[in-house]
Amino acid sequence: MSTAAEAAASPDNEASPMDASDRNGGTDAWESAEPEYSAGHGHSFIKRTFHRPTYCHHCAEMLWGLLSQGFTCSLCSFTVHDRCLKSVLSPCSTLAPSLVMVPISHCWSDPGHFKRKFCNVCRKRLEDFAAVRCEICEYYCHLECQDFVTNDCKECATFYPGTHQNHYHHWREGNLPGNSKCAVCKRTCWSSECLSGYRCEWCGLTAHAGCYRAVPLDCNFGILGEILLPPSAVTLPRTDIPLDKIFGLQRRNTSRTISEDWSSSGGDSARGDDAAAIGGASGLDQPQQAQGRRPGQKDKSDAGNEDLVKVFDGNYSAQRRLYRLVGIQRGTTVAQLTESSLRAYNMAEDANRYTVHEYSEKDCGERPLDEASPVRQQFRYDSRRPAVILRYRSSASSSEPAVIRVYPIGLPGRGRGVDVTVGPDTTAGDALVSSAKRMRSAEGTDPATLELVEVSLDRTVTQRPLPREERLLPLLAAIRRDSVRQYRLTRFHVQSLTDSRGVAPSGAAMFVGNLMNGMSQRVYEKILLEKLGPENKWDSIDVIYYEYGALVLVYRSAARLQQAYSVLRDQWFDDKPLLVLPLPHLHPEMIPDGITPVLVLVNVKSGGCQGIELVTAFRKLLNPHQVFNLDYGGPLPGLYVFRQVPYYKILVCGGDGTVGWALSCLDNVGPDAKCNYPPMAIVPLGTGNDLSRVLRWGSGYSGQELPLNILRDVAEAEVVTLDRWTVIFHPEEKEKDETKVQLQYESNAANTNEDNASIFVMNNYFGIGLDADVSLDFHLARNENPSKFNSRFHNKGVYFKMSVRKMINKGSCKDLHRQIIVEVDGKVIDLPPLEGIIILNILSWASGANPWGTEKDDNFNRPNHWDGQLEVVGVTGMVHMGQIFSGLRSGSRLAQGGHIKITLKADIPVQIDGEPWVQSSGQVVILRSALRASMLKKSKAKLKSGRNAEPSFYSPEIEEGATGGSDQAVVD
Repeated sequence: MSTAAEAAASPDNEASPMDASDRNGGTDAWESAEPEYSAGHGHSFIKRTFHRPTYCHHCAEMLWGLLSQGFTCSLCSFTVHDRCLKSVLSPCSTLAPSLVMVPISHCWSDPGHFKRKFCNVCRKRLEDFAAVRCEICEYYCHLECQDFVTNDCKECATFYPGTHQNHYHHWREGNLPGNSKCAVCKRTCWSSECLSGYRCEWCGLTAHAGCYRAVPLDCNFGILGEILLPPSAVTLPRTDIPLDKIFGLQRRNTSRTISEDWSSSGGDSARGDDAAAIGGASGLDQPQQAQGRRPGQKDKSDAGNEDLVKVFDGNYSAQRRLYRLVGIQRGTTVAQLTESSLRAYNMAEDANRYTVHEYSEKDCGERPLDEASPVRQQFRYDSRRPAVILRYRSSASSSEPAVIRVYPIGLPGRGRGVDVTVGPDTTAGDALVSSAKRMRSAEGTDPATLELVEVSLDRTVTQRPLPREERLLPLLAAIRRDSVRQYRLTRFHVQSLTDSRGVAPSGAAMFVGNLMNGMSQRVYEKILLEKLGPENKWDSIDVIYYEYGALVLVYRSAARLQQAYSVLRDQWFDDKPLLVLPLPHLHPEMIPDGITPVLVLVNVKSGGCQGIELVTAFRKLLNPHQVFNLDYGGPLPGLYVFRQVPYYKILVCGGDGTVGWALSCLDNVGPDAKCNYPPMAIVPLGTGNDLSRVLRWGSGYSGQELPLNILRDVAEAEVVTLDRWTVIFHPEEKEKDETKVQLQYESNAANTNEDNASIFVMNNYFGIGLDADVSLDFHLARNENPSKFNSRFHNKGVYFKMSVRKMINKGSCKDLHRQIIVEVDGKVIDLPPLEGIIILNILSWASGANPWGTEKDDNFNRPNHWDGQLEVVGVTGMVHMGQIFSGLRSGSRLAQGGHIKITLKADIPVQIDGEPWVQSSGQVVILRSALRASMLKKSKAKLKSGRNAEPSFYSPEIEEGATGGSDQAVVD
């Protein structure tokens, strides 16, 4: 995996969104008379004079001097000192794709602006231009450079049966944290002036470009290794379903890709008008500015620049009018234009094997050009803005053998790719047998159990199994005609026919949600069969979550799962889109002893945009397959995936309601899971966060604490028990005889109907009367305008205003003590004049207030959240409740017990854990639930240590823009 990171080291000048002067570091001309130097890294260096402060991309130090200070690659913008020239290890961008062993597509964010970051393609700053970043790894690029990225994202699912797998570093160049030091020489290795240094995406270890190869190959995942899910324990179905769909990434608009709207360099910016001209007799002596445009949009340069030529790299780009621009002069020849066109598409190929034809955009015709005459005099179709198309020379493409690169994928060991010569009659089966014999990882494997797969590396990685009888040379010729760049990005994989890495023995699972709750299995099967059709029917249904209207379908074939996903993802049921999510499979036997993975559940709707920032940060710090966005099916998909893990922890990012949601789902999944009660930690993103306060996780996540430190605290937290309580509501059957009604109240035996009983689970507190009435008003206001309630501060302000109104306008809670009867452990409580009653399981209520108080009382035991006791507190009015909020007073202690029965004589507002409604008259019974919860309590030592001040040495650091919001502005 180290080669995958190295492949992204060097980009191409033609992809740079800067003008020619910026790309060259401020110089106005190249010193083409100097000799070129080339090495195994693929660079072609030319000595340069720089007119601006310029830094070496190898050692990150400034290039000093007045003339010929250093070297710059003529194929990319990699710049080095004279003394560093022979030490360069970072490969050129033209060589990078061939060094990637296992290509993995990046998962791109929405376009935005990122401060103090550099593009991994063009190596320039990102501040001034729209850019994207990978949500899984630290890969950044300009929007205009996106066509030239290297598909070397982290490989997060590498399970292979029957083998012990070593995990290797995944190196990424540049954009290191500001406190990074080299693990080899212990010197500072980060730079704010250029793309320099390397960092492992898994363990966070950093090193200089000249030192990182001295680091041992094996990666131990760093300080988060004890809670990180090893990639070798994960199986993901091998499908063409985009990874961002599997990970549940948030997108504003993904109906079209950028490549459908923009050419490879994108944009209609005027900086493309500064394209450099091709020199005279000396040939191509400076890199060409590449520019594209939106399809159908008029070029800004049409009016004044007639020396620009549109270049298409094949039929595909010509049909979609996706081109790049190169500049020509009066004496430019066909050979020079061909070489310039190849460089415009980031291709360091032998120009003698290619040529250019004049292309007509009107009738799609093409005409060969005379190689002995200047090209400018030969254009006939459109002399104002001519167009050419790159072609592989026909004499070579008809019968000349070609060489393909074949890689072993999904086979045991760490085999390298081999080159296979392909002749006119060579079939896929011939190439498969020839390559398998030369691969160490395929030794002893019957070729009949293998298959050859065509792999296309573009913005995404696509695969196509080849029939054994298909001839390869015509296939390569067809790819060249469609796109000469795509031909260069096409490779071949040898993998097992069964592909045991892709489908677990139990099958490939797919979560389907947003169905109607509480239906029978037969009804669910009928609905899905109508949507899927008989040909896409599942092999089995693993589990049905009736309470949530969700189930898990199992397919024995990854291809059939992909087809079913394609059918269901656009289907609707009951005016809601179906939620369809392919799930990974975990292999607990591959999790080493001493490793306790953390399942992270993030409610991205909590805390404004903090949830989105946290889910992105945790995906980069951990294995993305252990981080779940609750917008996609809630907690159920994550809990289902982890059901076979013997012991794990849960980190819930959200408010008290999100924690209760996760506990409720755990009650459904737990009985069938190996770990029934995994301990749960909290990142408080809600408004009240009372349970989080009790467990020392804080009153609310402010964005100042690094996600890395949160995970470290989770790993070191202590396990405690949280009592849970069952609340049963028995509605009263209306009795017309008032005498009988009065007798029932006096005997505390209301006329209830067991068939209409409602059952709830309480974790924090239960309120009757005044506090529930205020909560109900707030709840209704938030449901009416949810977009206004996106700030913790605003929510508390609205709550305060509603409380003041209740203070002025006495409501239905006046004389509450006359409308209810409270019995605790069989004893009826004599209630004083009250307007509200609060029954506490934890000593935090309404954003941190403690109604019970801290005073010692010999009549009551010291309360806690695991003693099997509830505390009953009375509130005399809104002024009293305000004093409790401010900590000036405590509530009226009424009782303490484990079994509570309340008789409601009228319709009264109630709430359970902040969820309010108006409850009709009847009986309420609260008793200790058989369900229990294990929670994680933050260590006191961590509260005193001031961990936020600790540097994240040898660990990834979340960019400042992810916390403060000032470093990143998303572009609509």
